[in-house]
Amino acid sequence: MSAESAPSEGIRRTRGDRQRDAIVAAVRDLLQERSFADLSVSTISERAGVARSGFYFYFDSKYAVLAVILADASHLLDDLTHHFAPREPGETPEAFAKRMVGSAATVYANDDPVLSACAVARNTDAQIREMMDDFYDGIIDKLVALLEQDADARPISDDLPALVRTLAATTTMTLTHDSAFVGRGIDPGRAVDALERLWVSAIWGRADRRSG
Repeated sequence: MSAESAPSEGIRRTRGDRQRDAIVAAVRDLLQERSFADLSVSTISERAGVARSGFYFYFDSKYAVLAVILADASHLLDDLTHHFAPREPGETPEAFAKRMVGSAATVYANDDPVLSACAVARNTDAQIREMMDDFYDGIIDKLVALLEQDADARPISDDLPALVRTLAATTTMTLTHDSAFVGRGIDPGRAVDALERLWVSAIWGRADRRSG
């Protein structure tokens, strides 16, 4: 490689990163307006300002873009939970549950249109269902490993993976503000407070009773 060609290749890589990011951003944006089933490569490319050929240079399908977004969500949750680190010295189960649920809430807020669209699409789209199951399985496996290390844990079931999966599903539906879990026209914070207490009670066998 000549000295003259190196800068130009660096520029191309930077431009390529921008185009790839624009495609991912376009999918995030479009999912606020329509379902995943209604997205086409042409629509995504147009919103991103990238030619169809440019789209296929970076991704082989719209599902590949979704996979990147889900991977980013997983990485964000890892960062926020310090890679699912155990309770800190002196940290109560109540404080730990609040911190973990809060971390999940940040991820859902960051990717709300995407995760909400996926929650709907998983019922009719087998590929999205598989992707979402992989996403949640990864999180549940980390939570189970984390809680198995907690000497104070007294789970209400001997089947910890099943218990964590049930709690995680409840967390998902609560943080996506599903009306079956948070109600209609009701402050979602009430459901989140109950969710935190549910985790503490189910895993550690207790929950502090605050007045209010």
